[in-house]
Amino acid sequence: MNEGARRHWQRRLARLLPRTLRGRFVLIMLVGVLSAQLASYVVWTSQVRSSQLEQLDELSRNVAFSVASTMRFFRSLPFEYRHIVLDQLRNMGGTRFFVSVNERRIPVEDIGTGPEKRLVVDNFREILTAELNIDDVLVEFSRAETLRVYNNEVLLHDLPPRWGQHSLLMEPLSPPILVVQMELGPDTWLYVATLLPVPDLFNEHGWLSGERLLASLMVLLTVIGLALLGIRSVTRPLARLSRAARQLGDDLDAPPLRESGPREVAATAAAFNRMQERIRDQVDERERLFSAISHDLKTPITRLRLRAEMLDDPIQRERFCASLDELDLLVKGALASVKGFDLHEEMAEVEPGALLAELADELTLQGGVVTLQGHAAALPAKPLAFKRCLANLLENAVFYGRRAEVTLVDSPQRLTIVIRDHGPGIPEAQHERVFAPFVRLEPSRSRNTGGSGLGLGIARHIARAMGGDIALANHPEGGLVVTLTLPRPQDVTPL
Repeated sequence: MNEGARRHWQRRLARLLPRTLRGRFVLIMLVGVLSAQLASYVVWTSQVRSSQLEQLDELSRNVAFSVASTMRFFRSLPFEYRHIVLDQLRNMGGTRFFVSVNERRIPVEDIGTGPEKRLVVDNFREILTAELNIDDVLVEFSRAETLRVYNNEVLLHDLPPRWGQHSLLMEPLSPPILVVQMELGPDTWLYVATLLPVPDLFNEHGWLSGERLLASLMVLLTVIGLALLGIRSVTRPLARLSRAARQLGDDLDAPPLRESGPREVAATAAAFNRMQERIRDQVDERERLFSAISHDLKTPITRLRLRAEMLDDPIQRERFCASLDELDLLVKGALASVKGFDLHEEMAEVEPGALLAELADELTLQGGVVTLQGHAAALPAKPLAFKRCLANLLENAVFYGRRAEVTLVDSPQRLTIVIRDHGPGIPEAQHERVFAPFVRLEPSRSRNTGGSGLGLGIARHIARAMGGDIALANHPEGGLVVTLTLPRPQDVTPL
């Protein structure tokens, strides 16, 4: 198998595996228990088969010697006494063999295959040939339902019980009946039928009996139950750690994890708590730093603006004020990018449709046109941050396209908001670049065009903090299509 085929099968196998650690642990336990049971059955079956063959060999040889003695006895009787002896034996009942003398060989529906039958037949032929000094001995097996015992082909079940049923039937086991026929003379065949009390003589799948399967199923269910209890207690701290990691971007002020469970899990929880604390301290420090910078810059900018207003040349005054406005806008944008997602805001149920309608009304007052399509159920989010994300996307669409078409597509797994404008679009090579801070593809930075290149970056930052993302694409008929995808929380984690 080449490398490509091997990787293909590895990927297919990985897709079949359970998604969670608990599911994989249970799968490992199942495979391990089934493999152990299969191996034990193979060893046990081999030992039982060997022991059964040894017992069958000894039993068949003993019965063969008894049949040889019976045949020797009948061969020694004068012809006219044979039927008298047979009648006496039948009337007495309880004999080990059923014996009859027939005018011809009676056809027998021979059954059975495998080494057990070969062993019995070989033993009988060997012993009867040696004891009786004959070569023509027929050794066959038959079922009780189809066994015929006389020249008139009477079925065994049609005989009186004392004539042979007691010696050839063993209800409810019904082992196969061994039939030996030997020619005593012209038109004289000696017929001997007997039982080998081995019920599963020809049952190749006897080891798959109902009792063994039931016992195996009980063992398997017991192991699965104990495994689920044990694995659940081991993986519960990991599940808490996974949930805390998913919620880390939403709420850095969440309570720390319990440092319990196995030593490795407790150490991981402790490391996670330390990481969360360091991230929270760094974010708070960054906010304080940018707030201080913004505050400190406002004073010199205000002084420069006052001095610019005192310039005599109106052209220079206008240029100087425009540069100060741009600097003030950049300072405010930098601070907004830091506070774009309020880490201390509480989660709440937000109606996406109502929020979009409110933003659409505000943009309509400013001269924009926004149309809404579709409905969506409430979504748990931080209201102000979610509103800022949608506002940035809508304002960007209305600014460049004057008209925005918003479509909501809801499902139990995710919420998708598609915003299409009718502007010039964005070259495909620039789709990721526009999310970087202070990147504006529109070359002007005047107050008339506005913007600092932070809107899309802040919107994506908020979307990713909520577990979603924003993607851009150009519409075939012109304009830009912005797709905001947000996952819905799943209460049940599958195995």
